[in-house]
Amino acid sequence: MEFCEAVNVCLRKKFAEFNGRATRSEYWYFVLFQLFAQIAFFILMAIGAAADSRVLFGVPWVASLLFCLVMILPGLAVTVRRLHDGDKSGWFILVCFIPLVGPVILLYFLMRKGTDGSNRYGDA
Repeated sequence: MEFCEAVNVCLRKKFAEFNGRATRSEYWYFVLFQLFAQIAFFILMAIGAAADSRVLFGVPWVASLLFCLVMILPGLAVTVRRLHDGDKSGWFILVCFIPLVGPVILLYFLMRKGTDGSNRYGDA
């Protein structure tokens, strides 16, 4: 799956779809999209701060906050679908709340190859 296709799938076709599976490329391209967007907002805020303008600083900050709020649902959905690809329940996302090792365990589940063929969450 290509970058634009992955972002399109996550934002339009499967915005709040928690059923099914997401490939590694779909998940990681969507994460990369979110990272690029936040870097762009940060650069705009830095330009506003350098210009010593509250308006230039405030507008990108509010836009960044709104972007983060809008991205919560598709971000959770694609993460659950990514866990499904590895034949794990979506509830494994709660592993990240285990101090120190939880995020590492979740990262491992998100990075590993999904099951070949179909599993209990659908076809590959």
